[in-house]
Amino acid sequence: MTHAMLKGANVPIEATSVRALLRWAPGQGVPDVDVSALLLGPDGRVRSDEDFVFYNQPRHPSDRVWRLGKKRAGDHVTDSVQADLAGMGPEVHRILLVASADDVPFDQVRALRIQVHDAASEAEPLAYFDITPETGAETALICGEIYRRGAGWKFRALGEGYSNGLVGLATDFGISVDESEPSAPDSAQAPPPVAPEPVAAPAASQAQTHAHPPPPQGPPPQPAYGYPPSAPTQPAPLGADPAYGYPQPVGADPAFTMPPQGPQFIGR
Repeated sequence: MTHAMLKGANVPIEATSVRALLRWAPGQGVPDVDVSALLLGPDGRVRSDEDFVFYNQPRHPSDRVWRLGKKRAGDHVTDSVQADLAGMGPEVHRILLVASADDVPFDQVRALRIQVHDAASEAEPLAYFDITPETGAETALICGEIYRRGAGWKFRALGEGYSNGLVGLATDFGISVDESEPSAPDSAQAPPPVAPEPVAAPAASQAQTHAHPPPPQGPPPQPAYGYPPSAPTQPAPLGADPAYGYPQPVGADPAFTMPPQGPQFIGR
């Protein structure tokens, strides 16, 4: 038998494993909706951020709660989460079933409903609750909760809204949310680059610069035919030892001539 729930009503759950299914009607301007689950301890808060099962963390480390993903079912879209109640540790007292719409108000979501199914059966849901936002400005909703009652479990229909989205809701139950992201610097407000100040040369360097001006620019001298260019040398004085491999240069004898030179001597 399927129980049609009103806000605040509760119903016992006989199943050992349940599937909470959130469904809505898609259409123009209708936001995408996500289902999440928060596992709360006896103090009504999570023990750590791992107790938050959502799209970026789709499975609880205990493997007792996990997301099943979105499906298209006729005229509706569904997103669901499953919980193994029989294997749930005693430290978990409540499981919140949450819907979020990515900062889009729920007054744009049509035919929103939460259904609780026996995960081991394809039969009709055990219970369902048609959710109507109180203000329409909510961007996250606690649709219902599965909670311990004695040795068993129950489902309660809630429909409590948050206008500050999934972040605000999760923070209220002890989740640490870091929204800080490094932003690119604003080039319009960045100060203009400061040009480096010219550094004066030392006095000694200035004096050397004036005493030895750079040589005039011009075409480089052409090498002598058959030999690489060499620095000009002064003729050796008469009587000096001849240079190795070359005849002794003759002073002022105009009759002296160098032996023939040419490419045939290169490399020998």
